Amino acid sequence: MQNRDRLYELLLRLDGRGYKAYKEIQGTYQFPNFRLTIQQVQGDPFASPSKLRVEIPQAIASFPHSLYQTQSREVALRDYLTRQFERVAKGLSAHRGTGQSGLIKMVLPGQEVLARTSILLNDQRIEARFVAGLPAQGRRVLGRQATEMLCEAIPEIVSRSLSYEALNADAIQEQVEVVEDADWIRGQLCENGLIAFVANGAMLPRRSGVDPRPLKNNGIAFQSPSSLEVSFNCPNCGLIKGMGIAKGITLIVGGGYHGKSTLLEVIALGVYNHIPGDGREFVITDETAVKIRAEDGRSIADVDISPFINHLPQGRSTRQFSTENASGSTSQAANIIEAMEAGARVLLVDEDTAATNFMIRDRRMQLLIAQEKEPITPFIDKVLPLYQQHQISTILVMGGSGDYFDLAHTVIAMDNFRVKEVTETAKHIAQENPIERLSESGETFGEMTPRFPQANSIAIHQGHRPIKLKVNGAERILLGKEEIDLTAVEQLVDSCQLRAIAAAIVYARQHYFHSNRSLADILDKLISDIEVQGLDLLSQFPQGDFAYFRDYEWAASLNRLRCLEFKQKKRH
Repeated sequence: MQNRDRLYELLLRLDGRGYKAYKEIQGTYQFPNFRLTIQQVQGDPFASPSKLRVEIPQAIASFPHSLYQTQSREVALRDYLTRQFERVAKGLSAHRGTGQSGLIKMVLPGQEVLARTSILLNDQRIEARFVAGLPAQGRRVLGRQATEMLCEAIPEIVSRSLSYEALNADAIQEQVEVVEDADWIRGQLCENGLIAFVANGAMLPRRSGVDPRPLKNNGIAFQSPSSLEVSFNCPNCGLIKGMGIAKGITLIVGGGYHGKSTLLEVIALGVYNHIPGDGREFVITDETAVKIRAEDGRSIADVDISPFINHLPQGRSTRQFSTENASGSTSQAANIIEAMEAGARVLLVDEDTAATNFMIRDRRMQLLIAQEKEPITPFIDKVLPLYQQHQISTILVMGGSGDYFDLAHTVIAMDNFRVKEVTETAKHIAQENPIERLSESGETFGEMTPRFPQANSIAIHQGHRPIKLKVNGAERILLGKEEIDLTAVEQLVDSCQLRAIAAAIVYARQHYFHSNRSLADILDKLISDIEVQGLDLLSQFPQGDFAYFRDYEWAASLNRLRCLEFKQKKRH
């Protein structure tokens, strides 16, 4: 191992040489308070930045063990340090030449607190992973500017962002306690018969569709109806009261623009924890909740959608349904079955993003089009069997049809972002105004048919080289030449999740697709491996831009891979 002075000398010696000469600085250097590793050097100043990491002994960083003694606290602390490193690095980055010269950057988290590979820590050390644009003029090394960046700026970033004494101890304590309490509440939901909790005082509206920060002005603090209010005595912040949403079928109703969809959106993102000040810190949702919508044009591979759709024209089978261009109804049916296959216990549905003919077929339409001529069994006839047979609850935004009143266990009305419970009123209306529609389903939902992914349908090499994995924001993954469109998978919140998902598809393909395993079994094995070995398991080299993802989004990504093929075991 070399030291800081050696790196300084090397950079001065490289001054003026061709950019590829930077390859000579790859290696590890001991600085007075930390160790710097230059892991990968970019090919030119316009290429992806170089990958670096630093390791600081805990004896120097001095973070109290109590701040990371539980998994919740550790994730919260790592998230806090990631934000601090990125903030300080942004202030010290300077334009030092051509292209990305002078850039120092770590991943920038959003409002959610996710387990990431940007910062790792234990009792012995803290490791920070980031990228840097090595300075150049044209394609010539700027050695002196490189010494300023690597030998002066990086040590300052480390001292200001990865040392407990340099940080706001109260802010750190607040974040670890808020995240720990949120995880604790989530762990209490099931035994209290709940699938979601929205704390009194929560601020639900966001600034805009592209700015997820809380609305600055005119935001209305959430207040639970007294009939739905529950309380939790949290380990750190004590008593928290708010609205508990019970297992079963819950309707969210109300006029347009009164907050129905906003409430469902924050519930959907309640599967993640949020930073203090976000307003949704204690909007907590069952970790298996999946947002379901129609998705015209998506591909579907060998999904048994027969619980919802059967006797298609030309005798097409729906027990092993495949298409390159799904309709709204077939895509929504497949999305539900795929979520169930991945283990979802809660479905979240908004009529605004659902297929109308999938959600409801009223009595007049039943009289006009006979059941034997309509292949779709609407969701209204399956939502109760879903709960009774599979214990899968549903939260449904519905503003245009009262036919669901007969089935709902709870009805919540939104009025100018204020919540009322109107279950009794809705039931009374249903009794006084019978709909007289006929159920188009039996009493059972139907059985699940396991699917077995075929390894040879996914290419993970191009020639002798592994395929390249790329992401475009939080919406698209490129596996070599195959694009996965995740625009409609609304609970993905970070591009780092997509990078990890892409790597996890390749990992699962290598390790588990050859063993005649069902998709559900592969998911169990994959998530178990990651829980034991961490996200670094997914890559040959340490990566700083992976983030935690759920089973459901991984499965959703795999299911949208157009080249994927399955086989099913025949049902007896």
